[in-house]
Amino acid sequence: MRTDNRARDQLRDVQIQCHFTKTNGGSVLINWGSTRVLCTALLEQATMPFLTGTGKGWLTAEYAMLPSSTGSRKKRETLKKDGRGVEISRLIGRVLRQR
Repeated sequence: MRTDNRARDQLRDVQIQCHFTKTNGGSVLINWGSTRVLCTALLEQATMPFLTGTGKGWLTAEYAMLPSSTGSRKKRETLKKDGRGVEISRLIGRVLRQR
């Protein structure tokens, strides 16, 4: 039995709320049980210099956890990102860029 009383093979309820924030290109709030994931997109007309004139764009990803999101307090990220967060950001970017 899990801490939330689910059976080992029982999935958590998933809820998806589109347009969660109104001030950017797009957003979605995803709820898996007590886990919350907020994804937002920002659209800019600028592109990387090496892509100028190719008709292609560039996609980057950022990942962060809130300080109270873990059992023990996670330090607030400032300018210095932790290694795990940097790698997860890179992985998200790579996956989204694949076609």
